[in-house]
Amino acid sequence: MRRLRGAVLALAVCMGAAVAGGVLAQPPKFDIRAPTDPSRGDALNNPEFKGPQVLKFIGVKPGDRVADVFSGRFTTALAAAVGPKGRVYAVVPEEAIKIHPELRGMVEARAKDPAYANVEITTPEIDAMVLPPRLDAVFIRQNYHDLHVGFMGPADVPAFNRKVFAALKPGGVYVVLDHAATPGAGLAVANRLHRIDPADVKAEVTAAGFVLDAESPILANPADAHDRMVLEPVILGKTDQFLFRFRKPK
Repeated sequence: MRRLRGAVLALAVCMGAAVAGGVLAQPPKFDIRAPTDPSRGDALNNPEFKGPQVLKFIGVKPGDRVADVFSGRFTTALAAAVGPKGRVYAVVPEEAIKIHPELRGMVEARAKDPAYANVEITTPEIDAMVLPPRLDAVFIRQNYHDLHVGFMGPADVPAFNRKVFAALKPGGVYVVLDHAATPGAGLAVANRLHRIDPADVKAEVTAAGFVLDAESPILANPADAHDRMVLEPVILGKTDQFLFRFRKPK
């Protein structure tokens, strides 16, 4: 189970990419052992992820229905937070499984584990994702930028954000946590560095009808020069990250 949790919950980090000439070719063949190492744990037991603070920022509570898109290291924490009367809809994109076929068996094993009785896992292609209605929250951690990279299609980002908007109940929240790029870097930086300009996220998400409700500096790192790919050992786990909460108007 520890290996399963470390592998599946590290999906978000596994989806980095090797770049040639600025064009994304495939997932990285360089060292990705550190982010996939089960010893890194998840949001419940590794303080690096600041799980309690992030959950408080999302506002998740017992009985909530939450979608964890690009199911990652917070799935277990979300499942515990919503409790047996709540539900977590964990989305593992088919594009990721095509790249890492071993994930399919891991996902199937996790779905049968009694510890995840309140977690429902789906594996759609990202543009075919279907979320249940009247969700309390949708969370995407360190993977919003991946919607813009080549191995994800790239995704139809405006359509993706509209789906999230439609799935949330009035007053529901859409929380985005990601690696910050240099302001004005442009969306192509997602392919090169796996980062995104926070201003681009705000523009895209609010265009779907959301209102920016709050932002938090709890994962910010002013010492990050924003010029390194996030899986490089020198910056791994130390990137400057932004945390935004958008709300669907009532």
